[in-house]
Amino acid sequence: MTLKHLLAAATVALGVHAAPLLAQDAAVEAMQEYMMFSEYEAGIILPQQLNQTVFDTALFVDTRDADQFEAGTIPGAVNIEWREVLDRIDEIPEDRMTILFCNTGSLSAQAAFALRVAGRTNVVVMQSGFTGWQQDAAWKP
Repeated sequence: MTLKHLLAAATVALGVHAAPLLAQDAAVEAMQEYMMFSEYEAGIILPQQLNQTVFDTALFVDTRDADQFEAGTIPGAVNIEWREVLDRIDEIPEDRMTILFCNTGSLSAQAAFALRVAGRTNVVVMQSGFTGWQQDAAWKP
């Protein structure tokens, strides 16, 4: 094998290994930028804030699995499991508030964070989730 072939092989090997690191660095940088410039309560909504106006204008996205969604959800909600939000980002509108929820708010918070880092500033997570909505919602259709 010539020096030219060795250099070419080394370049290819370096590129294969460096590409994931570069992508990871870009993702970390995007998350850091988002976190440094977000207001303290950016990206959240409380069940007590869910009045009729919110229900008439927002899209509710249930981020639980299909079985939980079928067992009961907020009226009018669509089901996009929390792990699938980036794969199905085209189903999430950019022109109106979108409220993500799960049972308690922990999984939907991860989904909302991912969407906000991806540029969806209209996405919020409902603190205390479906359980909180059942107990404390300001308005229920």
